[in-house]
Amino acid sequence: MRAILSYAIALIIIVVVGAWLLSGTLVAGGKGPGNGEQPAINLLSGGEDSDGLAASGIAPEEGDDSAAQDNAEKDHAAADGGENAGEEHEGGIDPTLTIAERNAQNGGEEAEARSVRTETFTIRPLALDVNLRGRTKASAEVTVTSETSGIVETVHVEKGQSVAVGDPICTLDKGTRQAAVDQAEAGLAQAQLEYETTKSLIDKDLAPVNSAKAVEAALRSAEAALKNAKAELDRTEILAEVSGIVQAPLADKGSMLSPGSPCATIVELDPMLFVGSIPEARIGLAHSGLDATVTTVTGDTVEGKVSYVASTADNATRSFAFEIELPNPDGKLKDGLTAEAEVNLGTIPAHLLPQSVLTLDDDGVLGVRAVKDNVVEFYPITIARDTREGVWVTGLPASVDIITIGQEFVKAGQSVDATNVAAAPAADETSSQG
Repeated sequence: MRAILSYAIALIIIVVVGAWLLSGTLVAGGKGPGNGEQPAINLLSGGEDSDGLAASGIAPEEGDDSAAQDNAEKDHAAADGGENAGEEHEGGIDPTLTIAERNAQNGGEEAEARSVRTETFTIRPLALDVNLRGRTKASAEVTVTSETSGIVETVHVEKGQSVAVGDPICTLDKGTRQAAVDQAEAGLAQAQLEYETTKSLIDKDLAPVNSAKAVEAALRSAEAALKNAKAELDRTEILAEVSGIVQAPLADKGSMLSPGSPCATIVELDPMLFVGSIPEARIGLAHSGLDATVTTVTGDTVEGKVSYVASTADNATRSFAFEIELPNPDGKLKDGLTAEAEVNLGTIPAHLLPQSVLTLDDDGVLGVRAVKDNVVEFYPITIARDTREGVWVTGLPASVDIITIGQEFVKAGQSVDATNVAAAPAADETSSQG
């Protein structure tokens, strides 16, 4: 019960003191309103009647005046808009400044130049390759057809057989074609005899001169008839006009062929073609004759050259069709295989840099910091290719001394003490010899 009473009294005291502080005034010494009334804050900040409160711990002691004064000065500096903010930071350092800006502010031009390490990079040719997917395709698929009518007497090939130009494919029944040739030969002999007899009579003035034209025309007609008869006989032998592999359809022995009927289909595999499409972003560098390496899904790799580049883009993909001609003398490459081609579009001048030298400027632009005449310069770059050896970039001078160590502690226009890693060993060796 006593504990509850004590808590209640303490609570009442706290409420009374709080109300007094909120009132903002205090009457000291019983002088009455207007004579002893003053703001309570004066007592807490060391006013006239604060001695009595100092002992109680409510008002600050005299030793604490400096701390209060310091706080007031800081508040006043903040109200001035931060004009003297740089002096208020601990150690005189503004945390909003970069390291390079702090060095420039503290030391200016008279400060000792920061030491950095550089390395010289020179321009090199970068092979510009593009990887494309496509498939293999036979350079030609020729249907061997009959040029005359006849019954197939003999089929000289089978499916999958390799043939060369001029190899027989089918033979048709000759029928009366041989007899037609014999008849044409006899007619030619008769016309030749008449022509020679008439010419002899004309020479002896025993025949008119005009008669020579008639017998000469007959002779030419007999020669043409023999030529046609032999050509018709030759058409019974159907020969391969391209080299390749025999495919279906293949005529059967005893079947009747008419002019234009297929005897066999030959797929020309040498040379083989790789067909694909190149994106429009690279079409400006693509042309016939470019070197290419094609790797099929079966693991075969063949070197070839671009033989065709389309002049119009596909409406759906906005890419351009192209073909690569591949040598295939042994027929190892098959038609229709999925493959990937690496086409060399030429070379461009570039620099091979380690990734560690890349940095960003204050605007977030990717580039490198270099040194020229002991002054830092920033060069924006464009990454052309990322490899295991480093990053190929463009946009740099032909020869440039790039900062490899310390680039994050300097900025463009700052003077530095640069040491070139390639020149340093040579200088040390010279000094040791001296």
